[in-house]
Amino acid sequence: MKKLEVGDTVRFLSSVGGGIVKGFQNKNIVIVEDEHGFDIPVLITDCVAVGKMNDIQLSNHEQDIPKETEKSLQSEIQIEEDEKIIETPEGEKITVCLAYLPVDEKTISTTSYECYLVNDSNYYLCFNYMNRENNSWISRHNGVIEPNTKIFIEEFNKSELNSLEKICLQFIAFKHNKPYGFKNPCSVELRIDTVKFYKLHSFKENDYFDENALVYYVIQNDVPERAMLVSAGDMESAMKEKEIEEKPRRKRIQKIEKKAIIEVDLHINQLLETTAGMNNSDILEYQLSKFRETINENLKNKNQRIVFIHGKGDGVLKSAIIKELRDKYKNCYFQDASFQEYGYGATMVTIK
Repeated sequence: MKKLEVGDTVRFLSSVGGGIVKGFQNKNIVIVEDEHGFDIPVLITDCVAVGKMNDIQLSNHEQDIPKETEKSLQSEIQIEEDEKIIETPEGEKITVCLAYLPVDEKTISTTSYECYLVNDSNYYLCFNYMNRENNSWISRHNGVIEPNTKIFIEEFNKSELNSLEKICLQFIAFKHNKPYGFKNPCSVELRIDTVKFYKLHSFKENDYFDENALVYYVIQNDVPERAMLVSAGDMESAMKEKEIEEKPRRKRIQKIEKKAIIEVDLHINQLLETTAGMNNSDILEYQLSKFRETINENLKNKNQRIVFIHGKGDGVLKSAIIKELRDKYKNCYFQDASFQEYGYGATMVTIK
């Protein structure tokens, strides 16, 4: 990446907008003057140089998107406004796997397990995860997973292992607001060897987790495992079945997780009565201190979900939170919080 210099025109990676580099607050934060003449402290890693001063005019359309247009961009599956999706050349071929991790390796004979879905591709996946009981399929989890990410699916105990001998993952792959290569809808059935869950050596080093995991690939480099291509009619039927299962599934997940979601509003006017004498850097550091304090208080609360409300804004606080999570809290998983409940400006963290 080009080293930023004073006078560079930059755009922000985690939000719309940009401006002109005015100077540097420290080695990590650059001061950017936006189109309204305000100086904004921004993480250097959240900026990309697009030219010198006056080379590029920021589009007014990008700066102010009407609410009606914003709503029209949302599909029935509620894809949130794109942040900067980082694509890789190998990500154009889809690789997806299910990963199972013991909650406590030291008590492998009695511990419960976690299931994660890993999307190692440049595509969004609209998915449905199921298990077979007798002659019927039961939907265990469904939704949309973003490109090049992993999400928590469920926690289960040994008494549920027999019901997981036959599982199936269905998905449709697509990209949001950009052209892409067509991928066939796919449905893959897998047989899980439940005996492996009793053997510690079954959980091995892998590319996706710091911990050992039992990994079952669903598709590798566009080649599915025992795949069945599904027609549009089949997928429509599956989606209808998913709607029928939706209420029971949510009730079951709430029963397992038990812990209520903690909400923390990081807007500075919710944390302090006044910001007199504080500059933007001081405010950001205070907000991050509250973020760290909340995370540290809950590190022992396994599966605790915390929603940090940071607002859409210029993306500085969100970028700083994500950097903290990646660098200091690798045992936490994060994703955008529900758009319907929190809009665009919240991140949900799950304590692993």
